[in-house]
Amino acid sequence: MATSTPPKFVSGSIMRHVSVMTFTGSIGLVAIFVVDLADMFFLSLLGEVAIAAAIGYAGTILFFATSICIGISIATGALVSRALGAGDEKRAGTIATTSLLFMLVATIIIVVVALPLLPRFLTLLGAKGEAFDLALSYLQIVVVATPLLGLGMCSGALLRAVGDAKRAMYVTLSGGVVNAILDPIFIFGLDLGVDGAAYASVASRFTLVVLGYYGVVRVHQLLERPSTGEFFRHLPSLSKIAAPAIATNLATPAGNAYVTGAIANFGDGAVAGWAIVGRLIPVAFGVVFALSGAVGPIFGQNLGAQRYDRVADTFRASLIFCSAYVIVVWTALFLFQDVIASAFQVEGEAAAMVGLFCTVVAGAFLFNGALFVSNAAFNNLGRPLYSTAFNWGKATIGTIPFVYFGAQIGGAGGILVGQAMGAAVFGVLAGVMCSRFIYRVNATPPDVEKPAPVWRSAASPLSSGKSASV
Repeated sequence: MATSTPPKFVSGSIMRHVSVMTFTGSIGLVAIFVVDLADMFFLSLLGEVAIAAAIGYAGTILFFATSICIGISIATGALVSRALGAGDEKRAGTIATTSLLFMLVATIIIVVVALPLLPRFLTLLGAKGEAFDLALSYLQIVVVATPLLGLGMCSGALLRAVGDAKRAMYVTLSGGVVNAILDPIFIFGLDLGVDGAAYASVASRFTLVVLGYYGVVRVHQLLERPSTGEFFRHLPSLSKIAAPAIATNLATPAGNAYVTGAIANFGDGAVAGWAIVGRLIPVAFGVVFALSGAVGPIFGQNLGAQRYDRVADTFRASLIFCSAYVIVVWTALFLFQDVIASAFQVEGEAAAMVGLFCTVVAGAFLFNGALFVSNAAFNNLGRPLYSTAFNWGKATIGTIPFVYFGAQIGGAGGILVGQAMGAAVFGVLAGVMCSRFIYRVNATPPDVEKPAPVWRSAASPLSSGKSASV
């Protein structure tokens, strides 16, 4: 269904689009991460190091399932935003429906495969004793709710694809609020401990699905029932982006799993410190995490509309925005590091790990941000394998040797520094490669398999052959 109204991101200030999409996206995302941090805070009040260690082990395993959901959501947002940019609303709707079905099947497979293997996964990470038992109990509850998480994330990607960042924010924010309310009730009121935190997470995921479905179906009426032919035509396009995007996102938990195993050699205190850092990172840098998902639709709509000059501007504005944000947050973490450590009642190795992160390691997000933005550009501009290569390069070459030698030189703290150094190397490489690629996109526009949008005027810079560069 063609339309004469241009999609939201093909006109107006690029920096404003990047800022609004990122901040609105990050509010809901950070709300979820704040609840994860609250889980850790409430559980730390129980006064057992083994509990904090258990959440660290469980979080590493859950990261794998979450990364698969993120990968499918990336493909969903890329294809739907591109179709909307081309003015083809019906195609966007059939892709959206196909994506939700794809997500449902994939997450059910995750549950079936993962549940019997959980004890083995925990053993490989080095979990043992009480920490092993608590982590296993937590995972057996939360993993079953993976389809809810996937459908909720996919709905959020669809809302961002149509430019409704505010509603996407409300969906994830509501999930965080539900979790925050139920956490103390289940953990303390019902005396469920770690299991209580797990049940609160399940309730939060259910909220994501209900509100996300309402926004996609009732508000935007985005879903279109695909014919059998359309369904099977969309699957290859979806898989072409989803498969490398999943592989890309699996690199991070794979690298973190190696780091967790290395830190486990230094005892539960070190793992507890790592678990706190793992919960602190997404809260402090949730805006950076949201940036990659937020700018995807901006890249996609402008590519679909053949506005290649604005594709380059989006990349540049995203890097500037990310750098400014990281510098501000890094400064705040440095100033309040003692407050953070005391809030979680940690000392010794755990407190040292938190302090090192706030003082040194947090600065690595200047380079992580460059990698995230580059990945978003690659995924939405038809080069998802580039993202896969860079993320796996960071998770292997940029992690294993750096972490190994960091452990030899500086113990558990050296592991954190080593991981940050590897991230810096690959963040710079990805940024340079992406800049060169976008320059080539401007010089030789790609085939995006669509007719020119009806809102492109003859006076457009693109119609006269002009292009921007990075």
